[in-house]
Amino acid sequence: MPVWCCRCSLAGHFRNYSDTETEGEIFNSLVQYFGDNLGRKVKAMPLVEETSLLEDSSVTLPVVVIGNGPSGICLSYMLSGYRPYLSSEAIHPNTILHSKLEEARHLSIVDQDLEYLSEGLEGRSSNPVAVLFDTLLHPDADFGYDYPSVLHWKLEQHHYIPHLVLGKGPPGGAWHNMEGSRLTISFGNWMELPGLKFKDWVSTKRRNLKGDRVMPEEIARYYKHYVKVMGLQKNFRENTYITSVSRLYRDQVDNDGQDRDISTPHLQIEKSKFIKRNWEIRGYQRIAEGSHVPFCLFAENVALATGTLDSPGRLEIEGEDFPFVFHSMPEFGAAISKGKLRGKVDPVLIVGSGLTAADAVLCAYNNNVPVIHVFRRRVTDPSLIFKQLPKKLYPEYHKVYHMMCTQSYSLDSNLLSDYTSFPEHHVLSFKSDMKCILQNISGLKKIFKLSAAVVLIGSHPNLSFLKEQGCYLGHNSSQPITCKGNPVEIDAYTYECVKEANLFALGPLVGDNFVRFLKGGALGVTRCLATRQKKKQHLFVERGGGDGIA
Repeated sequence: MPVWCCRCSLAGHFRNYSDTETEGEIFNSLVQYFGDNLGRKVKAMPLVEETSLLEDSSVTLPVVVIGNGPSGICLSYMLSGYRPYLSSEAIHPNTILHSKLEEARHLSIVDQDLEYLSEGLEGRSSNPVAVLFDTLLHPDADFGYDYPSVLHWKLEQHHYIPHLVLGKGPPGGAWHNMEGSRLTISFGNWMELPGLKFKDWVSTKRRNLKGDRVMPEEIARYYKHYVKVMGLQKNFRENTYITSVSRLYRDQVDNDGQDRDISTPHLQIEKSKFIKRNWEIRGYQRIAEGSHVPFCLFAENVALATGTLDSPGRLEIEGEDFPFVFHSMPEFGAAISKGKLRGKVDPVLIVGSGLTAADAVLCAYNNNVPVIHVFRRRVTDPSLIFKQLPKKLYPEYHKVYHMMCTQSYSLDSNLLSDYTSFPEHHVLSFKSDMKCILQNISGLKKIFKLSAAVVLIGSHPNLSFLKEQGCYLGHNSSQPITCKGNPVEIDAYTYECVKEANLFALGPLVGDNFVRFLKGGALGVTRCLATRQKKKQHLFVERGGGDGIA
C-alpha cells in the first residue's frame, strides 16, 4: 500500500516541483490526488503562504489538530477566523473584568492580553484562560445564574490559519461512543460551542427540553451538526488513526534542503549542529471495506486534543484479564442489556467512587442485580464528586451516595440483598472460579463469589504516537498522563507544552475535563499562533518582502 505524503505524489504520480510554484498550487494538487484515491471529493484549503516561494520541496501545514472532540472543534472554529468581541450592550457582572474589557472594546479577545484579563478570576479550572473564557461565555454560572454571554462572534476570514483536524470517528469524538441511557453531568448550555446555542439547535429538532441536562447522543449530534453549519468540514478528516508524531531536524551545515530524522544519541553528541524543524505526522485512514490508506503530513505546529477516554484505568492485579472482569461502562451495560446477569444470585463487583462507577451501580440496581461496591476513600472524603453536585439537580447520584453511606459492610452483618458498600477497601485479586479477594485498611481480607466485576477507576489518554508515550510532557515525567493526577505541563496562557515547543495541548489532557472549560484552550492556542503569525509577517516586511505575507 503506497503512502500519501506531503513531500510527493504517490507511485506513478511523481513530479518535480519547481521553486516558482506556489505552496497553494502544490497543496491543491496533492489534496486533489488524496481525494481521488479515497473516492471522495476533498476541497483544497487556502494557505497562508500562497504568494510565497517554497523553502523546500515539502508542503507544510501551519497546524494539525489530533482529536475531533469539542476541544478540536472549538480550536478549528477559532483558527478558521471566528473572533469574539465584547457585545455593545453587554455588561459583565464582574465590574473589574468589565472595566478591563471596556479598555479594548474595539479589539477581539484573541488580540488582548489574556494574562491581564484573567488576573484575579476564580473558577473550577486550574487554567486561568479557561476560567476567563468560561466567565465571558457563562457569567457567574457557578452561582446558579443563567446570564447570556457578553461576547458576539465575527467571521474575519483574513485571520484563517490553515489546519487539519484528525479524528477516529465523526466530529464529536468520544461523545459518539457514550452510553445513551445516561444524562450528562453538565447542563446542555454548558456543553455548547461558540456561535450556536444548544437550546436553539434542540428547538429545530422539535423536541421539548424538559430539563437542563441532556442525553450524550444529543450532544454528539449537536457537535456533528456544528461542524457542518459553521463551515468547518473542509478542515476535518474522519477515520484517521495516528501512529507517529515526531520531530524532524535539519543539519545546519547541510544545504540539500531536506529534513530528516536524527538519532537521539547523535543529537545528544552534536546537539548544536541541528535545529528543530517541523513535525511529521504518520498514520492511516480507514476507508470502505476495512482497507487502510497510510498517510504522512508535515506541520509547523501540532495541537493535542485527544481527550483521556482511550485507555481505561486498570488495577494491575492478578486475574484482572479474566473474561468476567469489565473495564468500561459500555461493556457492562451491554452485558446487562443482553440479559447475561439476569437472575444471578451472586453480586456484581463495582470498583470506583466516581460518577461512572455510580452509573454502573444505578444500571445494576435498576435491573435487580445485587451490587458489591468497593472504593478506597472514606464516605466522608470531601473530594468525592458527590459533594460537589447539588441534590436537586442530580438526585440519582445522591441516591447512590446515600447508599454508599448507609449500606456499608460490617463484620457482624451479611451482604445486603441489593447493594453493599465497602469503603476504604481495595481488590487484591480475582480468581478463575469467579471469586475476588478484598482487603480493608486494617489488612483484613474477605472472599466473595461474583457474577461479574467492573473496574471503573478513570482512564488514560492513548499517546502511543509520541515518544515515551507522551509521559515526558507531564508534570511528572515518570508517570503516564492523566487528567487529574498528571496532566500535560503547559504555559498557562498559550497552552504550549513546556517541554516541547510548537506542541500544544488542551482539554482533558491539561486537566479541563468539562466542555465549558476546554474552550479556553482554543482561545489560548489561537492567540499564540495568531501572535506568531503577525511577527512572521513583520519580519518578512523588514527583510524586504514588500507587501507579501511571510
